[in-house]
Amino acid sequence: MIFITAKFRIKPEYADRWPEIAREFTEATRGEPGCLWFDWSRSLDDPTEYVLVEAFRDGDAGAAHVQSDHFKSAQQALPPHLAETPRIVNAVLDQDDWSLLGEMAVQG
Repeated sequence: MIFITAKFRIKPEYADRWPEIAREFTEATRGEPGCLWFDWSRSLDDPTEYVLVEAFRDGDAGAAHVQSDHFKSAQQALPPHLAETPRIVNAVLDQDDWSLLGEMAVQG
């Protein structure tokens, strides 16, 4: 899978509304057949920072994502709300789901 984590710093006046601003893009991406997950989280330390954790089945699914109409629309619609260019970590992993964190295994 292609595993991506990106940090988005949002202009303060849009930070509280970011989930709604990005909703159409988020929902369309989650609907892609090759999308494994596409999840936003907000920083506990910086209310203007959102972290996107996303994964796609393979390179073809990742390519389909960046070539999609909703991605192209997001390239126009989202940047005016950003304080800076998002930062990204992108890796190819030989797995297709989350692994368990054995060091914190829940007994039950």
